[in-house]
Amino acid sequence: MASPDHTGPSAHPFTVGFDLDMTLIDSRPGIRAAYQALSAETGVWIDADLAVTRLGPPLEQELAYWFPEHRIQAMVDRYRELYPTHAIEPTLLMPGAREAVTAVQEQGGRAIVVTAKHEPSAKLHLTHLGIEPDAVIGWLWAEAKAEALREYGAAVYVGDHVGDVRGARTAGALSVAVPTGPCDTGELRAAGADVLLSDLTRFPGWLAGHLAARA
Repeated sequence: MASPDHTGPSAHPFTVGFDLDMTLIDSRPGIRAAYQALSAETGVWIDADLAVTRLGPPLEQELAYWFPEHRIQAMVDRYRELYPTHAIEPTLLMPGAREAVTAVQEQGGRAIVVTAKHEPSAKLHLTHLGIEPDAVIGWLWAEAKAEALREYGAAVYVGDHVGDVRGARTAGALSVAVPTGPCDTGELRAAGADVLLSDLTRFPGWLAGHLAARA
């Protein structure tokens, strides 16, 4: 995993940010397994199949459906302890994910991942699946993603959730949306997505056209 790179514009003429869950990776099988492990350990029923239809927001929001408020932080900590054992191996690449990140780098740009996920878990997923972004920034959701997008000078942010669209717009970045997660095309468009692609297999072609038009 490449370390964060803050080199100037001459080294990186542009930066593209990517969301992680349901944008670059299909983490539903792994997250389902992690929730099932937490449920078995605690004796508290968690509908893991339902939980994985709501991926995007921070873990605390999902656990609030299943645990009282005073237990949520402890359950967050325990889930994150269980996660590497149960969630990394079953998680899959989304179609075109590796090629999308590579396309940015091959065009001379910098590809970063900005996600609400626990940052160490995000890095484990990317390493396991052979995706090598230039930086990974975790623990940021929706509008808060703008912090990292601004810090790295991202001109484009790619995501699957209306929260990703809001993050891009807050940062003043172009919002590229893919309806591969819980939000459909209509929801993404209504949230203000600038570009809608059916999935990431379309991204390299779009990027080439975008850069040519910008030039």
